[in-house]
Amino acid sequence: MSAQRTTPVVPLIVALVAALALGFVLVEGSGDDETNGPVDAAPATESAAPPQTWEELVRRDAGDPMALGEPDAPVVMVAYSEFQCPFCGKFARDTEPTLVEKYVEDGTLRIEWRDFPYLGEESHVAARGGRAAAAQDKFWEFEEAMYAEQLPPNSGNLDEDYLISVAEDIGLDVERFRGDLGSAEHEEAVEKDFAEGQAIGVTGTPAFVINGVPVIGAQPTEVFEQTIEQAADVAENAGGAGR
Repeated sequence: MSAQRTTPVVPLIVALVAALALGFVLVEGSGDDETNGPVDAAPATESAAPPQTWEELVRRDAGDPMALGEPDAPVVMVAYSEFQCPFCGKFARDTEPTLVEKYVEDGTLRIEWRDFPYLGEESHVAARGGRAAAAQDKFWEFEEAMYAEQLPPNSGNLDEDYLISVAEDIGLDVERFRGDLGSAEHEEAVEKDFAEGQAIGVTGTPAFVINGVPVIGAQPTEVFEQTIEQAADVAENAGGAGR
């Protein structure tokens, strides 16, 4: 088993707390925190016990509709995101397509979404919408649509009617989607992700952990490319993490 996948998460917690407090990325070549995020501090809630290793944080579930890429990809990027965050939208529009084309499609990278709805009730409603879309294997189409014409945070317009209009636009079974919006199971899954993020020190979005290395905010695409390529090199030298 690769040392990269069993990196202790305790130092990661400390690093994330420090990085999020200062708003910078913990790799050389950090971006401008005023333009890249995170937006604000998450409200204090009771947190679950944090994962103790990087291997415990990643899921590698082959059937996860909220993940892109092969389960055994050597690099996994865990992405704590939410649909109201403008910096999450910036990442999704400006950087994510490049990472998918360059690294996901060739088997190097897996992206695992985590809900982190810290901006209020509209964020929680949107997160349930993502889960409802995922139930029809259309999460990433939903994500793209939500960020393409993103509403301002807490505008009062991000409600179930708005989400249903998005569901119609991307061709979902609207009645099924409407029913899934109220699913207790989906709400529990959202809260589980939220608690996990808080447990490792996430306080704002977007926040990424790439093979144990935190990258905070909508950093320039080059920062993600550098971090992914370094992680892939480490994995290859260690014998191929997850291979």
